[in-house]
Amino acid sequence: MAGKQNRTTERAAVVAGASGLVGRELIGRLARTPAYGRVIALTRRALGLQVHKLLEAPARFDALDDVLAPLLRHPTVDAYCCLGTTIRTAGSQQAFRRVDHDLVLAFARWAARVPVSRLVVVSALGADAKSRVFYNRVKGETEDDLRAVAGSSLVLLRPSLLDGPRAERRWGESLALTMTRPVRTWLPASLRPVAVEDVAQSMIDAALAESGPAVLESAALQGAARRAERSAGS
Repeated sequence: MAGKQNRTTERAAVVAGASGLVGRELIGRLARTPAYGRVIALTRRALGLQVHKLLEAPARFDALDDVLAPLLRHPTVDAYCCLGTTIRTAGSQQAFRRVDHDLVLAFARWAARVPVSRLVVVSALGADAKSRVFYNRVKGETEDDLRAVAGSSLVLLRPSLLDGPRAERRWGESLALTMTRPVRTWLPASLRPVAVEDVAQSMIDAALAESGPAVLESAALQGAARRAERSAGS
């Protein structure tokens, strides 16, 4: 993401969806980012991570003001949302929508009340409120509702298939990753599976940039982790 990064103001990061694939990677990277003095993970169970700067807080989306107010002591707060599930894991379309729409919006409303400097949300490739595909339609409706709540503080990421070590087995994703691996370099960057490290780093870059696009498509996420490493070493 273009723009000079602010590394002088001490910030706090609040992460929703910290126990998932992107969330766990994001927690580690935030802890290593000098701009952040505190990283707060909203979680339903202990993460089991020994990470400097990390505080865990109960993921009570109906009482986020009460949960987070005592923990926020920094002048600038960024909110990161990695919430997401599958219909199979959730058990029904209604349960899926509760996580991928309702809880995401609850987090966004809390962020607007703070107010946060940036709200960075992982959406999905193909998000479209008019889609005939239920998953894409919910993601698109969530994006539209987020814009109404968060305004200019919002940055959306639309990654393609995520490549990383999931705790839960997703057979469809595993098959797709296996099939695309031999031809990955020939796939368009917009469709190529994207490493979880690149998604997490892109979220941080988006939050710390002074300006940049409101939507980051999957092609823009590719290589973000390596770029950050080169920048840190220069």
